[in-house]
Amino acid sequence: MVSSRIPGLHRLDRLERLGRLHDVGWLSEAEVESLAHGGALDAALADKIIENALGVYGLPLGVATNFRVNARDYLIPMAIEEPSVVASASHAARVVRLAGGFAASSTGRLMVGQVQLLDVPDAEAAEHALRQHAEELIGLANSLHPAMVRRGGGARGIEVHHVLADDGEAMLVLHLLVDTRDAMGANTINTMVETIAPAAENLSGGRACLRILSNYTDNCLARASCTIGPDLLATGDYDGPEVRDGIVAAGRLAEADLHRAVTHNKGVMNGIDAVLIATGNDWRAIEAAAHAYASRSGRYRSMTTWRKDKGGNLVGTLELPMPVGLVGGSIGLNPGTRVAHALLDVASAEELAQVVVAVGLAQNLAALKALVTHGIQRGHMALQARSVALMAGASPDEVDRVAEQLVKSGDIALARARDLLAGPA
Repeated sequence: MVSSRIPGLHRLDRLERLGRLHDVGWLSEAEVESLAHGGALDAALADKIIENALGVYGLPLGVATNFRVNARDYLIPMAIEEPSVVASASHAARVVRLAGGFAASSTGRLMVGQVQLLDVPDAEAAEHALRQHAEELIGLANSLHPAMVRRGGGARGIEVHHVLADDGEAMLVLHLLVDTRDAMGANTINTMVETIAPAAENLSGGRACLRILSNYTDNCLARASCTIGPDLLATGDYDGPEVRDGIVAAGRLAEADLHRAVTHNKGVMNGIDAVLIATGNDWRAIEAAAHAYASRSGRYRSMTTWRKDKGGNLVGTLELPMPVGLVGGSIGLNPGTRVAHALLDVASAEELAQVVVAVGLAQNLAALKALVTHGIQRGHMALQARSVALMAGASPDEVDRVAEQLVKSGDIALARARDLLAGPA
């Protein structure tokens, strides 16, 4: 098995890094060649994917190391512009790796398509009729996608919900539950609910209005956890129990306070979104579902929980809706996305979902560990100095020198970087 523990990878230049990943078995020669030239989406192809295309907007594509999930190693592709995210994920993954790695699981992949029914004359009778004819509705939906049914997916059931609008208007909402297997499935679900809407109208006596999927996928959850001995948390002047207790206290604040919860969860999504973008998934849909799930109690709370167990270990968990896909949408069109999937080498969408939530938990651990010890700025500023040097016009050969001088001076400002590049007057 190829290991995700690759010491010194960050010290190599980009091409050397690609060569190292090829040598240890993570990248093929073709994938190295693609990434060596940027791995970017071709502008001509972009013109066919969206309307009024002007070009291609790039994000840095990096790789986080050290991840071990369910006793298997993974390299994690991450597309993100924010400094420190890849490094912090790798750092936290190494700590968890030493503790035995992440454990992850998922609940399956039931998505929801909705048919909104208005002007229903008798809601109770309509619900009864819809439930009585559930198999007919399911069969009608599945008749459109026999290949998906053969692969074990398709429409699986219905639910009927009574919804009261703020102005008092009553409506029925029919939910079609669909297993899209390894596809993201938005188009499939939308087609299914549009197809069954006339039958739902006839059965309910109402009028179908909205017919569309829901991005709130609480029947498609993924969960990751880790258990870390306090000795692995010690850093600098802070001993392990002190760091553990600080992380637990910080986590409890995010559970109780809205202002902290939003920032706390943004950090979780730093890691999750970066993987979703790299793998061509609809990160906007999953972000929306994640924040909604954090509010399911009626109050917006932390996505993660951190506790001390009876043995004195730090235990972290993260559970989120995670309707990721391996196929569908534009996943197969972008060369960078194809390389990202090759790096991950996951066998199913469920496996990908489990890896993604492990990354989110790692990102949160790294942020909390920094916050309760030396603070977030030390690591951030060292990396921010590189961005400032580049903005000041530093060449790739000059960036490290200028960034180091900026950090030493304590003045990480654009004007200071320009002065350093200009040299002595």
